[in-house]
Amino acid sequence: MSVKRTVYIKTYGCQMNVYDSDRMTDALAPAGYVPTDTLETADLVLLNTCHIREKAAEKVYSELGRLRVLKEARAEAGRPMQVGVAGCVAQAEGAEIAARAPVVDLVVGPQTYHRLPDYLDRARRGERVVETEFAPEEKFEQLPAPTTERTIARGVTAFLTIQEGCDKFCSFCVVPYTRGSEISRPVAQIIAEAERLAGAGVREVTLLGQNVNAFHGEGPDGRAWGLGRLVSRLAEIPGLDRLRYTTSHPRDMDDDLIAAHRDLPQLMPYLHLPVQSGSDRILAAMNRRHTAEDYVRLIERIRAARPDIALSSDFIVGFPGETDADFEATLRLVETIGYVAAFSFKYSARAGTPAADREGQIAEAVKAERLERLQGILAEQTRAFNARTVGLTIPVLIEKSGRRPGQVAGRSPWLQAVHLDADTKLIGEIVDVTITGLATMSLSGVRAGTEPNRSGLAS
Repeated sequence: MSVKRTVYIKTYGCQMNVYDSDRMTDALAPAGYVPTDTLETADLVLLNTCHIREKAAEKVYSELGRLRVLKEARAEAGRPMQVGVAGCVAQAEGAEIAARAPVVDLVVGPQTYHRLPDYLDRARRGERVVETEFAPEEKFEQLPAPTTERTIARGVTAFLTIQEGCDKFCSFCVVPYTRGSEISRPVAQIIAEAERLAGAGVREVTLLGQNVNAFHGEGPDGRAWGLGRLVSRLAEIPGLDRLRYTTSHPRDMDDDLIAAHRDLPQLMPYLHLPVQSGSDRILAAMNRRHTAEDYVRLIERIRAARPDIALSSDFIVGFPGETDADFEATLRLVETIGYVAAFSFKYSARAGTPAADREGQIAEAVKAERLERLQGILAEQTRAFNARTVGLTIPVLIEKSGRRPGQVAGRSPWLQAVHLDADTKLIGEIVDVTITGLATMSLSGVRAGTEPNRSGLAS
């Protein structure tokens, strides 16, 4: 019988890291590890890291400094602790982590989680483990399925990775170097996992990939399926009432996927489609391989198929060489499209990417001023969109208890957080809610018995 140990996993970054953290827990379960929310008493601490932003990587080293003190105290008390770094920082900086942070017992890249029990055994024998060199196909094939109990514990919504890596090589991005080239899971694996989730009570699944709409997994017919065909098949699974996907690239938004937004009520009317800049000159320097006009025309096609669709995006300000005119082009694009949400950042150089050493780096003060202006416009667009929902009755998936007794919380089809007074027995149900008010980050409402009303949301 396995010795029972506890594992604490701290997750940084994207939804795929959230999914990977769950799968690490699954991989460790046969070795006797059970998850804990208490870092101080954990036998194993894993930091599942993100390398997209410089500050995210530095946060990891700061956390390792705190863990060194805790690990030393635990050793003195005769209760040893193991510390591991996983994820994209591990993939990119494995040797540096080992040299810079002696507290770390093992460093594992994003494609190696299925081997965690073996790595931990090696580390307990005194080996300093640094493993980052396995193919994602092996990860997809060998990660164990979660137990029924763990699947149920994950609630009524779930992430499901269907694709990893990216072949686009945007000049600012480390993903092709930390996650590798694009690889898609076989369709049969995805369907089996989605059916298992639905059987455990999951009502909404978000399909994940660094470039998810480049999905080209092998189907049961031996041919490559695109994301539109995959979503159509997943929509047939009983009990799986809502489907989402993220993150997409404009170049991979094909006709089948646009048609799926038109034809499938299970595919939620929310699309995250990063554009990064509204300047053609900067888009070319970023190696985005589309123009601002290409993006606008694509959005027009998507909205023609699904008029009530809500759009979010990513923006980088202060990319090397960005002029005031380039930045104003981004603001014009934002005004033209009208977003409901966005992630916007100051450019930060990532070692090893083509843009890192480019001339024309922008001063921090200029980047900060531009970011403030952009975020102000985006925030106003979010407020305006949310305000248009007041008075409408919309279907809300109730996900959990609210912040106060007698309250529950859920999500609208457009990914808005919604709170209402209702019994927790509604968790897992999709109920009609009349929106009555706005808070800073959410909507409030009351349960209603009328049919959903989509009027007024397209603009």
